[in-house]
Amino acid sequence: MKKVILIISIVVIIILGFFGIRFFNKYVGNNVEKDGFVLIPHNAKSQQILDSISPYIKNKDYFTSIAEDKNLGENYKPGRYELKSGMNNREIVNMIIAGNQTPNSFRIKDFDDVYQMIGRVTKKTEIDSTKFADQLNEIAISKGYKNAEDLKKYFFNNTYDFFWTVTPKEFFEKFDNEYKAFWTAEKINKEKQSGLTRDQIYALASIVYKESGGKPDEQKTIAGLYLNRYKKGMKLQSDPTVIYAVNKASNFTLQIKRVYYKHLKEPSLYNTYANKGIPPGPICIVDKNSLNAVLDAENNNYIFMCADPARFGYHKFTDNAAEHAINAKVYQDWLDKKDIK
Repeated sequence: MKKVILIISIVVIIILGFFGIRFFNKYVGNNVEKDGFVLIPHNAKSQQILDSISPYIKNKDYFTSIAEDKNLGENYKPGRYELKSGMNNREIVNMIIAGNQTPNSFRIKDFDDVYQMIGRVTKKTEIDSTKFADQLNEIAISKGYKNAEDLKKYFFNNTYDFFWTVTPKEFFEKFDNEYKAFWTAEKINKEKQSGLTRDQIYALASIVYKESGGKPDEQKTIAGLYLNRYKKGMKLQSDPTVIYAVNKASNFTLQIKRVYYKHLKEPSLYNTYANKGIPPGPICIVDKNSLNAVLDAENNNYIFMCADPARFGYHKFTDNAAEHAINAKVYQDWLDKKDIK
């Protein structure tokens, strides 16, 4: 009798253990085989969701069972979801139902053109570049502009986090709010004192950004120099404006690295060798440092600057034309030596 009871007990323990392990693996245990990100679009079908998740999980049947119990196919939120080792099936399903997606990091750099930015941004969004551009165009028109390119001043050169499902409206609202936050009463007062329009400030800031390579060290000095030239009625003669004009004429399919005399005649309002005054708009997306540099420009007498090959990324400044000619010759010789075309 004791042996029978013992055998029955062992069988019960084995059965309980078997179902206990199944329960644990199905509801509690780690079911992530490899870490990764799953993209679930709007209007996804249940099988599409399961197919997206399958490469990352150990037991597909357990996951499918939990997904069906929670009606994942009807209750899911579209998005980009991170699957990490240690997650169980309930955690994965609950994450997708709750819409707890992981944001993407977006680098908004000194794009020449808003449509270039859109092309880069939409590599990390659900919506494609054409639809994104169309909707930004609509936003621009609603604000009284011609198209999305006229929104360039609203964007700041920096790194931002957005969800994969971000809409153009949500995307722009973030920058619109940041734009409004930047233009405090103090900055608006400086704007009035500068005698420049806001478009001129952005245009000049973009020149400062390009000339400085984005480094803040010399930006106030560069801003002071160009304001001196502007106030004296001199042409700004900024090489980045020529590069922008030439590249823009080719719809940015041509990317020149060195300015030659032939480029100086490019017929464009942005070419500050061909035209006096400040260009009609920014030649790139700027950062806040370059805007502040224009608003708080250094009070100096400089009217010439030239890249300094001895200090890469920095410049030699002067108010003397003869001295500038010497500096320019040194730089041109350095370009020739490096075979920069």
